[in-house]
Amino acid sequence: MAARMVQRRRHLLDDERFLARVGMLPAFLYILALVGFPFVMAILYSLSDATIGRTSFQLVGFETFRQLFEDPVFMKALQNTFVFTFVSNALVVIFATALAKVLVADFKGKWIVRLLVLLPWTTPVSLAAISWLWALDSIFSPIDWVLRWLGVIEGNMYWLGSSGLAMTSIIGVHTWRIVPLAAVIIMAGLVAIPTEINDAAEVDGARFWRKTFEIEIPLMAPIIAVAILFGVVLTITDMSVVYVLTRGGPTNSTQVLSSWAFFKGISGGNLAHGAATALFLLPILIAVAALILRMARRREVL
Repeated sequence: MAARMVQRRRHLLDDERFLARVGMLPAFLYILALVGFPFVMAILYSLSDATIGRTSFQLVGFETFRQLFEDPVFMKALQNTFVFTFVSNALVVIFATALAKVLVADFKGKWIVRLLVLLPWTTPVSLAAISWLWALDSIFSPIDWVLRWLGVIEGNMYWLGSSGLAMTSIIGVHTWRIVPLAAVIIMAGLVAIPTEINDAAEVDGARFWRKTFEIEIPLMAPIIAVAILFGVVLTITDMSVVYVLTRGGPTNSTQVLSSWAFFKGISGGNLAHGAATALFLLPILIAVAALILRMARRREVL
């Protein structure tokens, strides 16, 4: 009996399926506790009238979601989310591609440049946003000092006090933050392009712009799609830049869905509306991710 038990244990230790399940169990439990339980609670809250301070709640079905579409701030946050995501990620792709081209070039001090490029991404987002909060101050902004010295403006620019400038500011800061990550991803794609292709293009007389738009970018399309996917997910789900810089103001002109879910659910105490707003991000993310991955797969097939 004992010999049979020992033999069975040895058999299990040699079973790859058993070892794979055991190895994945901690990760599965971690994801279940960190994501699964809060997700289920968010669904229950969104279908109820739960608020902070009440120990009980009643299920009201989709009434909370119906009320969302009657909320003008929610509709404004939804519109801002699309604008914020589209504009910032378009700028990220442009600047990251240009930056990746610079980083793969061979020049002295390249490691210093790479270190400086990665600093925005390695710096904690709250600390970086606070630094930008000072840089965009309506009175002490060094950006205003430089612009006045150049003669571009005469007075102060209320970067975070005007609706248009506030949206421009958060887009600029978020782009500055995401560009390093996208540049590293695109740089990996550039390095992976076979040198024979570039050599053949140079022999055929292809110049910089033609090589970039007719050879490198088409070959890197799946890699660029991955960078866009990461950027979109980080943009839609992260409220740090908006929260630190504008708190969604002025007059909710920079409010996005992630920040409005926090203000409505946590600061405002309306857990049902906050959970419903947060869950509204889920179908948007799924649709965007499916579209980007489908486009990337098509490029790989071509």
